[in-house]
Amino acid sequence: MNYAAVSTRYLDDAVATASPAKLLTMLYDRLVLDLQRAENEQRSGNRPGAGPHLTHAQDIVGELLATLDVEAWDGARQLQSVYTFLLTEMVEANIAGDPERTAACRGLVEPLRDAWQQAAHEVAVTSTPLEPVGASVPAVRGTLGELGVG
Repeated sequence: MNYAAVSTRYLDDAVATASPAKLLTMLYDRLVLDLQRAENEQRSGNRPGAGPHLTHAQDIVGELLATLDVEAWDGARQLQSVYTFLLTEMVEANIAGDPERTAACRGLVEPLRDAWQQAAHEVAVTSTPLEPVGASVPAVRGTLGELGVG
């Protein structure tokens, strides 16, 4: 049995059937994981090993930024500023091989992830459909495989 193919199929199915809120939380979960992995590599002195994780994290934030509808809600412009700041900091952390800077990015992302997870939970409990505030569903669904969510 080809377990890699089964795993890929399972992930594809999970993404295809996920709600917009779940897709957003999946992206944030993967973003935190990438930042953790990058920080660990940097702390162990493996700058080249950290690079792909930081680049992947940048891809995720870039997608979140590109699909953010700044007219959808009052806080969208502030979130846009956070995403822009994160992109700059992750590039700088990668160039400098700076684990403290990477940790600071993770420290900024984790509360956002937690807030989105709480919002997704509340939506699920109340069964009120939620349009994604941070991402458009077709754009996110089309890039989740590329972004390695899962």
